[in-house]
Amino acid sequence: MSDSTFEEKPIEPTFFDLIVIGTGLPESVIAAAASTAGKTVLQIDPNDFYGGHFASHRLDDLTSFLNSHANPPSTASVTTSDGDYTALELNRCSLYSHVEAANYAPEILAEHSRGFHIDVSGPRVLFCADKAIELVLKSGLGLYLDFKAVDGNIIWDESNGGLCNVPDSRAAIFKDKSLSLKEKNQLMRFFKLVQQHLAASDGEDDESSRISEEDLESPFVDFLNTRLLPKIKSIILYSIAMVDYDQDNSKVCKSILKTRDGMSRLALYQKSVGRFPNANGAFLYPMYGHGELSQAFCRRAAVKGCVQVLRRPVVALLMDKDSGQYKGVRIVSGQNLLSHQLVLDPTFTVPLPVASSQLNLPNESVKGDKRKVARGICITTRSLKPDISNLLLVYPPRSLFPEQDTSIRAIQLRGGTDAGGLAVCPSNMFVLYFSALCDDAEHGKRLLHAAMNALLTLPVSGNLESGSTVQSEDTELKPTLLWSMLYIQEITMGRYEHLISTPMPDGNLNYDDLLDETVSLFQKLYPDEAFFPETPSNPEEDIEEPSLED
Repeated sequence: MSDSTFEEKPIEPTFFDLIVIGTGLPESVIAAAASTAGKTVLQIDPNDFYGGHFASHRLDDLTSFLNSHANPPSTASVTTSDGDYTALELNRCSLYSHVEAANYAPEILAEHSRGFHIDVSGPRVLFCADKAIELVLKSGLGLYLDFKAVDGNIIWDESNGGLCNVPDSRAAIFKDKSLSLKEKNQLMRFFKLVQQHLAASDGEDDESSRISEEDLESPFVDFLNTRLLPKIKSIILYSIAMVDYDQDNSKVCKSILKTRDGMSRLALYQKSVGRFPNANGAFLYPMYGHGELSQAFCRRAAVKGCVQVLRRPVVALLMDKDSGQYKGVRIVSGQNLLSHQLVLDPTFTVPLPVASSQLNLPNESVKGDKRKVARGICITTRSLKPDISNLLLVYPPRSLFPEQDTSIRAIQLRGGTDAGGLAVCPSNMFVLYFSALCDDAEHGKRLLHAAMNALLTLPVSGNLESGSTVQSEDTELKPTLLWSMLYIQEITMGRYEHLISTPMPDGNLNYDDLLDETVSLFQKLYPDEAFFPETPSNPEEDIEEPSLED
């Protein structure tokens, strides 16, 4: 159906409690929660797909999406008056930059172009006991989603040959041949200490087993230094607690983790391991990519009465001429749609015209995050480890080069649907996602290039450009790179004053922080409404377990 057909058909009704611009994960969660609370909601998106910055794309569509947001059309701030309203034209932000793509097998990839579902915001996994899974259970989204396990948890250790299994359980510790007897005993004692502390904190063990308040408030790295050898400490910090920055170097570390928070992260990991059948490890991944999560919340919103419209750009906000308060939006067809509240995709900003500075607009200085995240995607021909289809890999700080001040994370996913495949690419291929927090593009790309060089090699006929890969004596052991893309993404946090702007994907593996921010925005919108209330009769009755496939 053509865009003109959409423009000719007006949206009805024309007044809502809430208008949500965008179908990314935060916007879709808010739309579903508001609809569940009985609010009338319009969710509108200029794109022809669901998911926004949390979508999964084919390769060509991903390139187009990133380039369109890296170089949005520049528009001058325009304010017009129309009846009772002042119309402020929306501007688009530049949220991606330094997009680089390389295709080393164009004919092969073109033949299978429809078989890719590539995440914009990868790498991401769901912990089996994290807030996203709890929300899926609570909101009934298990009906719409299928998951498979990411069984491998790997840490990069050059001294032990590179890819090493993370000893995260008693059985794994005993099987690990890279650990000395002393290291095994030390790790076992530490896990026992953690279990006793968590049990005491839950009232299931003697209070004397709790870690002291003084230790809980101390840096986690100091707590570990007194109990663990450096190798074991690195595993705990970066492959189980998933810490970002080098905790041993206070000069470069932007966030020192307290022992209390470290214990909470270990508790999440421990509760996740083996929680669901067919998932022996701690991690899950949605079939067909993380874009399915946004779509599932959109379905939930629609079931509760939310009106959803794609391919309908919003061009302006409508403000009351006298009070300066928000009143509604104007879409590209010229139709005005009114609402009490508005939620904006982070793509959009509201210009503040000099002549209208008295208007009651959002304060752009409210809560922000100036960090960036470097993201990389690779398509390869075989697994990094022959016996594992889907795995998480962490490069601890300084594991690749001395100036590496942050963890680099990677996830490998198998294509197809057989043998653990997650249907993110054709069955004879694998997708690798990389990410690292960074201050600028040069810093971010150096981190990603180092991680990719350690794992991959170009095909013999490939064109080696910009040092993106390195040939070495053991290249025959490395998977062959068919396609790659690197880009820098801005990190923005949700803002609230009289309008809401939702957050961009953060640099974490899971969605816990992002969901906390989303819940906070919902509660500011509707402080008296429950966020996905449970049914009063039997809270467990309608809960659908997430579907886990072998």
